[in-house]
Amino acid sequence: MPRYKLTVEYDGGPFAGWQRQPDQPSVQQAIEEALRRLEPDAPGIGGAGRTDAGVHATGQVCHCDMARDWDPFRLSEAVNWHLKPAPVAVVAAVRAADDFHARFDAIERRYTYRVAVRRAPLTLSKGLAWRVPGPLDLEAMREAASRLTGRHDFTTFRSTLCQAKSPVKTLDAIEVEATAEGVAFHLRARSFLHNQVRSLVGTLERVGAGAWTPDRVQQALESRNRAACGPVAPPDGLCLTQVIYPDA
Repeated sequence: MPRYKLTVEYDGGPFAGWQRQPDQPSVQQAIEEALRRLEPDAPGIGGAGRTDAGVHATGQVCHCDMARDWDPFRLSEAVNWHLKPAPVAVVAAVRAADDFHARFDAIERRYTYRVAVRRAPLTLSKGLAWRVPGPLDLEAMREAASRLTGRHDFTTFRSTLCQAKSPVKTLDAIEVEATAEGVAFHLRARSFLHNQVRSLVGTLERVGAGAWTPDRVQQALESRNRAACGPVAPPDGLCLTQVIYPDA
């Protein structure tokens, strides 16, 4: 069966997350149902990351197997037709090696978290950013972020429901960027723990607001205690922007 690599964009607001779940809408289910409108026996798809409820993506990747030898462009067009009106779109499709796996072949995942610094309620960015009244100290947040990069035990910054075998991860980068609306956090790693990005951003926001110091972030990390984590940022501002593979 020909295998295809699909790059997918979606608004996570209406979904319970990427992964198919009983009695709840998921992005995976939406794509699989669209594929089965083309081929009723199409098998399930595999995604690069299991984004949580309300989390968005502009660069999620999944693989699918089809019985027919589809032209990749026509496959993407057909899937998008059957995805309507769900806020999910295949933005690119290519033929992949028969053994390509969207999750296990990935060597890096990139997320961006958007924070809107304003007192007024969000209108155009509602559901796409976390509104905080601000102001936020960028340099303090950058200093705190530097304490978190590298290889660490991130027990403090992972959900108690996380199913990863080990809390030890290597966080390649956290960039804190000033934007027109406020702040964007850009995070890169081979893989992330459940709720890790939102836990890190929520803690860094406390530093930016002056409630925490960078030293307290260091202490929280070293405590390896979930209770030492700052507040978990809401899913609205989080977006999976890119998945990197060895041939990219």
